[in-house]
Amino acid sequence: MADNSRPARPVLGQNQYGKAENRVVRITRDGATHHIKDLNVSVSLSGDMDEVHYSGSNANVLPTDTTKNTVYAFAKEYGIESAEQFGIHLARHFVTSQEPIHRARIRVEEYAWERIEHSGKGAHSFVRRGQETRLTQITYDGSTWEVVSGLKDLTVMNSTDSEFWGYVKDKYTTLPEAYDRILATEVSGRWRFNWTDDEQQTPDWDESYAQIKAHLLRAFAETYSLSLQQTLYAMATRIIDHRDEIDEVRFSLPNKHHFLVDLEPFGLKNDTADGAVYFAADRPYGLIEATVLRDGCEAKIPADLTNL
Repeated sequence: MADNSRPARPVLGQNQYGKAENRVVRITRDGATHHIKDLNVSVSLSGDMDEVHYSGSNANVLPTDTTKNTVYAFAKEYGIESAEQFGIHLARHFVTSQEPIHRARIRVEEYAWERIEHSGKGAHSFVRRGQETRLTQITYDGSTWEVVSGLKDLTVMNSTDSEFWGYVKDKYTTLPEAYDRILATEVSGRWRFNWTDDEQQTPDWDESYAQIKAHLLRAFAETYSLSLQQTLYAMATRIIDHRDEIDEVRFSLPNKHHFLVDLEPFGLKNDTADGAVYFAADRPYGLIEATVLRDGCEAKIPADLTNL
């Protein structure tokens, strides 16, 4: 007898949708003095979305074009106090205004501008600051918040006070031990706030960011480094020790190698003690990554920061 039964329909797993990379620039005028907030905002929504996948019914779907419009309308209506606060406004709106939406994730990149000093009237001229990009990710499920902020593309260097020796050697090892080397990296970091519900006092987001950046830079500068791993741990530990609002820090640090150039063929000694010449190699590079936690806390930042 033929078996005419059909196989069970595949089950839909995790899904989300939204509008990515909405560029919004908000100019606030304080008389002749202007202020800029320059953001790149991505919205992802999830919830009761099975039918749009199974049958194509859009009955529960808020158009992605609407989420884009909301970003711009909120920038005008509420202003942009900080990247974090703007993301919180958006996440709360999407979850509380649309019953099928159970969870909202808002990702924000913030680009910094600084004033151009000049002798003319007004303060409305700016130059894009060429350091880091500020980041935040806001996730809200109707009751609980998760705020993970951070930065990327912050390039730092110590021209001395770094060594690398005593490592494992095998027949493929050619790297000479270094007792005075350049240590350079391009910092990509995330830190998770322990603010999780509206009953708690909200952190001062801008002050927190400024202080965390200052602490990681100070730890980088003040650590006599025997490995980039040691420096990473010192940077994260200083943040946790000095900022009570942070429970978890994760860094991804590429080692921006600087190799001494062999100048002996030209009769020149390339000695670090006399001031040396280096070749700056962009790839391949060592990549050092780690999470540091406040004692008793659980890791929640993804190990792969490209997924955050």
